[in-house]
Amino acid sequence: MTTALIPVKRLEESKSRLLSAIPDATRQALTLAMLEDLIEALDAAAGIERIAVTTPDPTVAERASAAGAEILMRPEPGLNGALQDGIERLVPRREGELLVVLGDVAGALARDFERLLDAGTPSERGICLAPSSDGGTSALLHRPAGVIPCSFGRDSARRHREAAAEAGVAYHEVPLPSLAIDLDQPEDLEAFLATEGGGTRTRALLDATSREGV
Repeated sequence: MTTALIPVKRLEESKSRLLSAIPDATRQALTLAMLEDLIEALDAAAGIERIAVTTPDPTVAERASAAGAEILMRPEPGLNGALQDGIERLVPRREGELLVVLGDVAGALARDFERLLDAGTPSERGICLAPSSDGGTSALLHRPAGVIPCSFGRDSARRHREAAAEAGVAYHEVPLPSLAIDLDQPEDLEAFLATEGGGTRTRALLDATSREGV
């Protein structure tokens, strides 16, 4: 059984590095659109049986629940702390796989998640990692859940690779086009719109914002 876990900050804190490009209200709407697109892609991926969102924000929780995700409400202790808490609550016995997906990969396609789940072999202990274009980690599959500590943040692909080596478990890096772009910086918006991936809601919102001259 594979459980997907998505961490999302409070809306007023999310995507803060995009502030120079879009107004605050649009940025918050973008966060919600990205989350709904991501949940839809995960739900369509064969092999993912459970989707959960960990967040301190009630609006995020409401929209994620309406989209079909389970909700883990908790204070904001930092990204990796929230993920560790989610692992303990969702998979307390560390049985089964856990897929951590950051909420800013709005263009994610179901088939790329399936490719990540197919990497390696289900019986081996280890991780399968989809890198972002900036050296980060867009998605991280744990076999089993919690097999290494989560180390998301700057240069996290390297740190996850080193953690796997230190733990003596398998490491598979799987470059996936629709997971390579995370909408984090102003320049990422143009790169995302130039792709032909998923993210229907996100694209519609960005197109509408562009037409309005924002």
